[in-house]
Amino acid sequence: MASGDLTHLQEGAVIPFGGDRFTTVPAELAEAFRPGDHLHVVQTTGALLHVPAAVRDAVREQVDAAVAAFEQLRAAGAEPVHAFYAAFADALADDGTWARIVEANEADVERAESLGRSTTRLRVSDRMREDMIEGLRGWAAHVLNAPAADVVSRVEHDDWVVETVAAPLGVIAFVFEGRPNVFADAAGVLATGNTAVLRIGGDALATAQAIQDHALRPALEGSGLPDGAVRLIPVRERSAGWALFSDARLALAVVRGSGTAVTELSSVARQSGIPVSSHGTGGAWLIADRTADPQRLAGVVRNSLDRKVCNTLNVAAVVRDRAAELVPLLLAAADEAAAARGGVARVHVVDGSESWIPTDDLTRTIEVRRAEGTVTEPRATLLDVDRIGTEWEWEETPELSLVVVDDTDEAVQLFNTYSPQFVATLISEDPDAHARFRESVNAPFVGDGFTRWADGQYALHQPELGLSNWQNGRLLGRAGILTGADLTTRQTFAHHESADQHR
Repeated sequence: MASGDLTHLQEGAVIPFGGDRFTTVPAELAEAFRPGDHLHVVQTTGALLHVPAAVRDAVREQVDAAVAAFEQLRAAGAEPVHAFYAAFADALADDGTWARIVEANEADVERAESLGRSTTRLRVSDRMREDMIEGLRGWAAHVLNAPAADVVSRVEHDDWVVETVAAPLGVIAFVFEGRPNVFADAAGVLATGNTAVLRIGGDALATAQAIQDHALRPALEGSGLPDGAVRLIPVRERSAGWALFSDARLALAVVRGSGTAVTELSSVARQSGIPVSSHGTGGAWLIADRTADPQRLAGVVRNSLDRKVCNTLNVAAVVRDRAAELVPLLLAAADEAAAARGGVARVHVVDGSESWIPTDDLTRTIEVRRAEGTVTEPRATLLDVDRIGTEWEWEETPELSLVVVDDTDEAVQLFNTYSPQFVATLISEDPDAHARFRESVNAPFVGDGFTRWADGQYALHQPELGLSNWQNGRLLGRAGILTGADLTTRQTFAHHESADQHR
């Protein structure tokens, strides 16, 4: 059996994947591949991921810095880390610094709009700024109040003691979608002694670099922490994420986003032997049972459609006994949320449930504001039940699916079968129904009101690194919310009283 370095690719060459399938090398990949480049194969889809050597070298430089910083950070103590968080927050609170960040963000938004990309999560705002500052100040307080040794357990023997304590993981890699506030989120890893390398979506790179240059790096320098404690990969190429997640020195790979990108990144990490926490497809489900309070339902729908993020209401299920009353109320509440953005809600009705919506909703058209511009679409369209889990990525026009069910059990079965198993809420006045719901629904986030509560900073006062769904099994993180406080491993320490101890 021969082995060696991959220096070229031949058009049409067979590449096996998944154990019993194959794909072939396309002409453009064969032409582009050069010595020193890397090739990764996604084992579930056969996608061929090309990482140019220059991109790989740029990523390795950032990981080198983070590895070196981890060794220094372990001996730094709590005071410099507290000072870093305070200085980072102060920098963002400075109007001059923030003006530079806003200027960079405006350029990012203009570029994204010219490419027809979504900008709803890209734009910085006063609210985003306040949340970042609040999160950093929260971490500063956390560091000061944390015990010197986080003892998980203690077992006492006659003349010796065994303690299990929390210990840092190491270098944490993050690939985020284009959200500029990721620095405040990812900086939480320093609170537990870890370092971070970030790859942000290309649409937000200029904003991220402005935050790094004008707030993050000055805070690291001023507090005496190593420059590599939090590093940003300074390239736009998607392949930078693949290069990052294939570096075996990582302790954990965290990916936020949706769809194909998450699948590819997760595959690269797993094949490289790196634990991965995927935060992918979202979309919350709401179920209204036969005891649902109409006004409560309306408020929950309206407030759960205020903007498009992962925990936005995506699917509403109404029991048949109350459909004639509650479906019009639900649609009216969705339209109220849309009216706040100057439009009408877009609805997808599961085939068989259309008799509960106005007859002309399937024929009349509305203006829908997409990332690529305003388009004309039907107010409502029919949807096959096996597509009910589709997450609607809307821009300015709230969009959701509707299904009428026999009972809560049917709705839960639909959720467990077709949803990404993420956020589920039940509108009911029956305590027993809520108990059954919590026991049967396969979701990490379960509520009885508006869906957008599922957020680390909002719910736990800790900026989140990501929200895990259960679509691919239970994932790392307290209650599905991954924060900097969760990124620890365990170290077991033994104290021996006697030099003569033996077995």
